[in-house]
Amino acid sequence: MSRFLRWAAAAAAALLVAGCGGGSSGGGHDEGKTTSPAREKETGPASVPASPPAMDPPSSLTSQRLDWHRCKATDSAAPSDDWRCATLKVPLDWSKPGGTTIGLALIRARATGSDRIGSLLFNFGGPGGSGVSMMPYYGTTVSHLRERYDLVSWDPRGVGASEGVRCRGDRAIGAAEAVDATPDTPAEEKAYLRDATDFGKGCRKAAGTLLAHVSTTDTARDMDLMRQVLGDRTMHYFGISYGTELGGVYAHLFPKRVGRLILDAVVDPTADTVGHAENQARGFQRALDDYLKSTGQDPKQGSRKIVALLRRIDAKPLPTSSGRRLTQTLAVTGIIRPLYSEAGWPQLTSALKSAQSGDGSQLLALADEYDERDASGRYGTTSHAQRVISCLDDRQRPTLAQTKKLLPEFERISPVFGDFLGWDTAGWCHDWPVPGQFDTPEVSAPGAAPILLVGNTGDPATPYEGARRMADELGKGVGVNLTWKGEGHGAYGNGSDCVDSAVDAYLLDGTVPKDGTVCS
Repeated sequence: MSRFLRWAAAAAAALLVAGCGGGSSGGGHDEGKTTSPAREKETGPASVPASPPAMDPPSSLTSQRLDWHRCKATDSAAPSDDWRCATLKVPLDWSKPGGTTIGLALIRARATGSDRIGSLLFNFGGPGGSGVSMMPYYGTTVSHLRERYDLVSWDPRGVGASEGVRCRGDRAIGAAEAVDATPDTPAEEKAYLRDATDFGKGCRKAAGTLLAHVSTTDTARDMDLMRQVLGDRTMHYFGISYGTELGGVYAHLFPKRVGRLILDAVVDPTADTVGHAENQARGFQRALDDYLKSTGQDPKQGSRKIVALLRRIDAKPLPTSSGRRLTQTLAVTGIIRPLYSEAGWPQLTSALKSAQSGDGSQLLALADEYDERDASGRYGTTSHAQRVISCLDDRQRPTLAQTKKLLPEFERISPVFGDFLGWDTAGWCHDWPVPGQFDTPEVSAPGAAPILLVGNTGDPATPYEGARRMADELGKGVGVNLTWKGEGHGAYGNGSDCVDSAVDAYLLDGTVPKDGTVCS
């Protein structure tokens, strides 16, 4: 089942790791994606209120003391003496905060200087990215911030070590690679939607009652409890990709508790399910056009060449050195992966050249990296968590007929990616076991302190226009825009001294740049 890019997730996280080592990221989260707690009988869609009533957590939760211990290999991908891990108890259901609790995995490195500001909480996007795994790697990029902040991240509910959801096994994931994500016949359409239904059933069976309590709103309330337990008067936060939507929702719920919030690679909060897919089609086509220009090609002619290659692969998948076949869906995934960072463009050139010659090995390797598939055929679960969170958030469920009417516009926006992202609107949350909560997230935050929004004009997964729309939605005097004329997903730490200096001054000194500042 194609899970095209719900803001970055696995790919963005992988790129962030590479970026920390001097290679290629992207912000977040994203992965973008850019896949299991209480059990219950499968009956039908669970009832979920559109906006669960907010209730304060009991003192037993706000006064809990965290047992910080040295991280084990199972807690973090890079345990060291600098990092400590702990478990925070939060309500399963925030409308019943005194009821059943679940545990959230946290990771922290204490501030090294004497002039400590407080905790700086990081979310790397997705939704579904593991902060516990990412934070030690990204910590090298933000090590200077540690002089005045405790660096903190966590696995949000439904992710990783925090009741992480696995909706199907490795063998079934591998078998689903044969499902055509851009169906050409009634039989392929039926198989596509059947696979979506089966995936949702697997999530329901694995997650049980948790499936109705992994929304962005739930996680924002978890964050405020985290703030209290960590001992901070206000929330200092660095959100990347999907993490920007989470930050906006937090600001809406708790505007008076906003401290210094950075939102980098900003999600458009005014876009619904179809709007996000259109935004990403536009963003990835824009990034592909920039890539093609960098290689001396005309973008229109280069895109037509890639479309012709994808059609040939759809008719006859390419052989690879692994013995697996490169399908059209895997080929598109492989093309998307290096577009997250300009540093990945040479990989794309080599992979496309090889595919044009009849060898799909390089594109398959890129797709496997994006899909978190290792050499033994084991898959990560970022895209599972990504899907259960976004399908609880998103109320819109385009039907097959509605999607077919949308496809011409998607293909106009992006000849290479439009077909895939258009079809994804029908399949992503098709026949989902729980209803979605909203069409678009509420992020208005009147009275909040200034929030710094960083937009990158070449961002493929969260196109630049989202930063201005987030600023408008946050409200007058709250959202402050900083623009970088660059490439790749995210701006901070991606090579702009201008961006890095402005963000550091805001976080360390409280200096808010002039709204509309541009870094070239």
